Amino acid sequence: MKKLAVIIAAAFAFTAPLASYAAMDHGSMKMDHGKHGGGVAHEEVVDGVKATFKVMSMKEHMKAMKMEMPKGMKETHHIAVEFKDAKSGKALTEGDVKVKVQGPDKSEQVKDMMGMQGHFGADFDLSKKGKYGVMAKFKLADGKVRSAKFWYEVK
Repeated sequence: MKKLAVIIAAAFAFTAPLASYAAMDHGSMKMDHGKHGGGVAHEEVVDGVKATFKVMSMKEHMKAMKMEMPKGMKETHHIAVEFKDAKSGKALTEGDVKVKVQGPDKSEQVKDMMGMQGHFGADFDLSKKGKYGVMAKFKLADGKVRSAKFWYEVK
């Protein structure tokens, strides 16, 4: 099982688009996503895990981190998801999360979300007005694969 995880991680490392992260080291930053925009876009309980999704503009996200917007960044929004045990409320911060966003023009973006101080997050291009389908698959420390999906509208 560990071998598989290493192989998957290595494959992701070689294929992930790193341009938007070149100017950012999310892992070492103090980010307080709870105190800025990007209200709750969706919340649901899936097999004992409460998933809370937030969508915020990159401008809001970068301001909250006290950073400037990197030049040439095409992503317009940051999607964050927090997982908690539905019974105890304990934060669940270990696992793998993949999100697919389908745009109003049927284009798709698929990204592995990065663990960031109590939540998982990734940046997406939501520049077109309309409804976006957000689909998440996540496997947390218990090894169970779960999924959640919702619509998010850009006006």
